Amino acid sequence: MMAYRHVQKFLIGAKCFESKRNGVVRLRLRLFHSSGETQEEVLPIEWYEKVFPKITELTCQLKHVDMIDGRLVNVNDGSVIVDEDIQNKMHTLKSLVRFFVGSPSVQQKVSENVKGLLVDGKCRNPGASFSKSSEREPMVVDSLSKVSNFLNVSAQQRKVVRFTICQQVTQHRIWRGALEEILNDLRSEMDLLNYNCLGKGDNMGYQIVSSCLKFLSDMDTLSDHDSTSWMRLAPPKHVGSPPNCGGWEDVLEMFHDLIQCLKSEKWSVHHVGKLEAMKEGLSQIKDVSIDKSLGYKEVRHQESLVQKKLSNTLGHSSRCLFTLLLYYLYGHVRDMEVDIRGGIYGDGENAFLLSMGRILTSDEEEMVWSGMKQLDRALRLFKFVWEIAGMKGVLELQGHLWCVGAKDRTLTFRGTLFFVHGISL
Repeated sequence: MMAYRHVQKFLIGAKCFESKRNGVVRLRLRLFHSSGETQEEVLPIEWYEKVFPKITELTCQLKHVDMIDGRLVNVNDGSVIVDEDIQNKMHTLKSLVRFFVGSPSVQQKVSENVKGLLVDGKCRNPGASFSKSSEREPMVVDSLSKVSNFLNVSAQQRKVVRFTICQQVTQHRIWRGALEEILNDLRSEMDLLNYNCLGKGDNMGYQIVSSCLKFLSDMDTLSDHDSTSWMRLAPPKHVGSPPNCGGWEDVLEMFHDLIQCLKSEKWSVHHVGKLEAMKEGLSQIKDVSIDKSLGYKEVRHQESLVQKKLSNTLGHSSRCLFTLLLYYLYGHVRDMEVDIRGGIYGDGENAFLLSMGRILTSDEEEMVWSGMKQLDRALRLFKFVWEIAGMKGVLELQGHLWCVGAKDRTLTFRGTLFFVHGISL
């Protein structure tokens, strides 16, 4: 809806349209953001001629800027950009480009690029032309439910998916790794902002992060630095130590306080989302204590009980479960945003192709590789769920990248074919 307002504001000011024609364009904008599968009516050529200079201008202004992990990032140096005006420009650019991808000229180029590979035998399925408005909608991938809905996974298959994933991602090493990843990422950004020097409340937030990380670090044992248990194993007899060093309820309380400290800060919105996701899981294991007096067998028994509880309580729509899955698959926790959702295409028998797209602000190597890696993560996640669900047929992957003035070409990344499409009149 925000993106719609940006585009609407731009179009209302377009002098080349009469009042009646403006009304038609606004109607088509609403159609674009609907969930219907009807073919979108082609806009007048004057519309594309009017919009293209704006797309070119915004692309130049946003050069090297990409949306990564829910934040604006300069891909050349990895710096995070916190600027509402730039964020609004990015929304406007991507909304306009989505319309432009549906233009006759871009549609023809996409068709020619894909057909060329079909003739050469480099791909077996033409995939998406992105001619339908529903194929060009954006999508934030933030739960297993959303992935399963997209893949049309049945209710019975979803049970299999959740059970299989829970068995893997509720292991202590995954749980702890995800927590440390989220907290270290937050502390790094706090350090860049000199957050602990800004004031009393800010200093408290920094201290909470440090305390949480210390809790996780203290779970290492003197006798086994590679321990993957929820509880701390008994130390060697010659080392004296108290029988208990707190429990996960302490971490839950710290997460609650940390969220309260950060929720009013604009720069921390995506951090708060991750903290809230993990807080869901922490609330389920708050009664688990870290008992140093337990022996190995008892620890393993308790660990199985914790895994069972998490598996029973983290549902298909759980953001905590999805966060753990991301860490399990990629070793980090980053938001997934698909600019152009595409769809699944095939003959309905044994061969299917998942095709999605991303919008870039530069055709330079760093930007293209960044776009491919972001899109590849999303594509592989969908294929992972497809295979666990036991869906019929083989799912191939295909990515599309759009940028003003880009040279049309194909690239291969981790076995997946990516098309780079130039946008022009």
